[in-house]
Amino acid sequence: MAALSPRLRTALCVALLLLCAVTVVLLVVLLARAYSMKPAVPAPEIWDREGERRVEAAFSPQERRDLKEALKGAIRLQTVSFGPDDQNTTALAEFGPYIRKVFPAVFSAPFIQHEVIGGYSHLFTIQGSNPQLQPYMLIAHIDVVPASPTGWDVDDPFSAEERDGFIYGRGTLDNKNSVMGILQALEFLLRRNYRPRRSFYIGLGHDEEVDGQKGAVKIAAELESRGVKLSFLLDEGMFILDGVVTGLKKPAAIIAVTEKGAITADLSVTMVPGHSSAPPKRTSIGILSEALSRLEQQPMPNLFGKGPEIMMFEQLAPEFSFPLNIIMANLWLFGPLVSRVLEQTPTTNAMVRTTTAITMFRAGVKSNVIPPSATATVNFRIHPAQTVAEVLEIVEKTIDDKRVKIEAESAFDPLPVSPWDNQTFGLRVFRQTLLDVFPDVGSMAPGICIGNTDSRHFTNLTNAIYRFNPVVFKPDDMARFHGLNERISVESFEKQVEFLFQLIQNSDIDLSPEPHVNFHEL
Repeated sequence: MAALSPRLRTALCVALLLLCAVTVVLLVVLLARAYSMKPAVPAPEIWDREGERRVEAAFSPQERRDLKEALKGAIRLQTVSFGPDDQNTTALAEFGPYIRKVFPAVFSAPFIQHEVIGGYSHLFTIQGSNPQLQPYMLIAHIDVVPASPTGWDVDDPFSAEERDGFIYGRGTLDNKNSVMGILQALEFLLRRNYRPRRSFYIGLGHDEEVDGQKGAVKIAAELESRGVKLSFLLDEGMFILDGVVTGLKKPAAIIAVTEKGAITADLSVTMVPGHSSAPPKRTSIGILSEALSRLEQQPMPNLFGKGPEIMMFEQLAPEFSFPLNIIMANLWLFGPLVSRVLEQTPTTNAMVRTTTAITMFRAGVKSNVIPPSATATVNFRIHPAQTVAEVLEIVEKTIDDKRVKIEAESAFDPLPVSPWDNQTFGLRVFRQTLLDVFPDVGSMAPGICIGNTDSRHFTNLTNAIYRFNPVVFKPDDMARFHGLNERISVESFEKQVEFLFQLIQNSDIDLSPEPHVNFHEL
């Protein structure tokens, strides 16, 4: 090989030096971003508590027994929703007298109004002593999904059996723990003669698991008719994640600022029936099966970075151990890598794209008859960066078969993203309450609720809707939702009651606005 000319050698040396310089600069930038970001640890609020009447959440042994037994009693009431028109109305009807019995102070306080909405839902109006303060709302749902009687570690999924410090039963996490936790916290405050300064509402829906049309929708409509505007609304959703996110050094409180949209679509193929001895090249079942196969094999696009999910990783970046802290602090560079990792597991995959789930298939009338029709139900959960119309367009292009009819049975777009900054009253209350009750929590960050909640029905009352269940959530807990062995530890439920007990008090403080600052800059 001929020797390089002096000019070429000089050019190569310059290029190599430039490459080294760029590499060094890039490393400096990556490290500087990673180590200059302050931890998203909840910072204490700067508010004056002097002269304010505070009630300590020092629950007595008897109160701890009471709150545990109250939850157990609620779990034993089988308030199951099988469908919009198929609910255990007997158990739902029993729930009202039950809470009246276990929370006598709530039902006897002269400044609390109780109403039954839609037959089985409950609305409480707690009138604060200062009507100038804008009210807020706490919501939860009474109904639960069906539970298989087999496969549980306890004999009966509605027994509320206590084992090894856990209460087992359908509804312990979704969502009677919040129903009972809210009322229990208020009951304890009232027993200590606490009168809230800020008015607030409690809404307990009875059909959240089947779309909330008879419960939450009617509660929201009733409040809207009264001209109610809320400073914030808190519903079920995300949790305090402990050991769930790989690389996080401390538990993190993830508060969902939005939830995914949804489409339930029926896909169908209709053909002329005939005898199976002379079949066509493709039956209705075959055509539809091919269409469904294309949907599964060609998932919706990965949208990591185009929705609020990126905020969670950016704000948690300082809490990750090395080298994940470098990666999360520089998603402008490593975003594609992170997005590929996230799509490897079902739960994190649901954060980065619209998901496709084939849930029902109906076809055939007899073994020797060409099926006249085949129908499948597909459920899509829509990423916040997409809309119903965009998803349906992708579905049609993916299937690319005019023989397949696509009909949306029900559909709604993703919910608006709630504010996440230091001027938002609700977030400041959550931050202080986390400090009061969960001092070991290392960070508070925004997230996405991949399921749907009753909170979506309240968007006309406030733009500050947050989805957070103040319960410590471990890696094996996800499978318990709508599955086997749903449970909550007694300690976690006590902490949830304490969180709500303190939240009501912290909401009573009239906070002045602070400079507009994002939480990750604190």
